[in-house]
Amino acid sequence: MSLLPSGVTRDPLCLVLVLIGAVTVLTGVCQLIAPGPVLDLLSVDSTATSRHLFTTVGMFMIIIGGLLIQGLLSATPPPYLLLWAGLQKFGAFALVGIGVARDLFGPLALLVAFFDLATALLCWLMWRRLGHRAGKLRAAGAGA
Repeated sequence: MSLLPSGVTRDPLCLVLVLIGAVTVLTGVCQLIAPGPVLDLLSVDSTATSRHLFTTVGMFMIIIGGLLIQGLLSATPPPYLLLWAGLQKFGAFALVGIGVARDLFGPLALLVAFFDLATALLCWLMWRRLGHRAGKLRAAGAGA
């Protein structure tokens, strides 16, 4: 017996994205409540300003991760949800990568960046799948 809906547990892509959403929420909570140690881990100067900005980023991670989880657990996830979550993850990949290139973050941050890139690609795959499914449903409804 699973706590997740059968539609999620039967679909590996959906399940992986729900788990990524949970990881996003958990890491966002870590940034929100302990930004200093997370900044230290990423080799970033920990100032009052950087800790506050990192806390703000953590808050947005909680919101995006929660939105991804809630949307994917619904009976019919809206395709736009995956589009916007994927764009956020791609943006995070790009900006963290730029931060590493500018020596603002240590090399460990590249793991975070490439995790976000992989998530963006998975969101894109799910977005395409949901978009095709929605198109078929619209076409079936128009033919009735």
